[in-house]
Amino acid sequence: MASFIALRQASRRDASELAILADIASRGFASWLWFADMENGVSDTPLERGRLKMSQEKAVGGWRDAVIAEAYGEVAGVAIGHALGEGIGDIEATIPATAPMLALQKAVVGSWFIGSLGVYRHLRGIGIGRRLLDDQIERADRRPVSLITASDNEAALSLYGRNGFLEAARADAVPLFENSKRHAWVLMTRSAA
Repeated sequence: MASFIALRQASRRDASELAILADIASRGFASWLWFADMENGVSDTPLERGRLKMSQEKAVGGWRDAVIAEAYGEVAGVAIGHALGEGIGDIEATIPATAPMLALQKAVVGSWFIGSLGVYRHLRGIGIGRRLLDDQIERADRRPVSLITASDNEAALSLYGRNGFLEAARADAVPLFENSKRHAWVLMTRSAA
């Protein structure tokens, strides 16, 4: 493992970096979701809304669930994971684009769920994603680990496949725009360690 990569628990002051990296990990899907909140007057920009969400004290998928990777003296990436509890069964999708992902998550209740794993482009290919993934597997504490990625994200599919994740299910993604590239959401799981 590359010794120049350091992991640390995120803090509330990392909320801006977390929002940017969650948006990178989702390939812009997160900021698309935050844009809807912006239109409701909650914030001035989608990334400001993301920052507010990431800074919430008790938010699932917020700063308390995040691990930051640092390399070469800068924030390089993030992994955000948590135990997926029974409560997700009670959640209904309020935005059609989130319905397929929510349905996939409901299929893996009880697993450790990695909601985001992202690395800045200029720091990819040096082991940061692998280090963050290994840390999430360790945090799972012998639970199965699950995540969702896009069917056209070949780098992510390759990383997860090389690390013991198998495709468990797929669901067609709801196009965000009329000319959106078609893809599916891929649920990948890894057996308990």
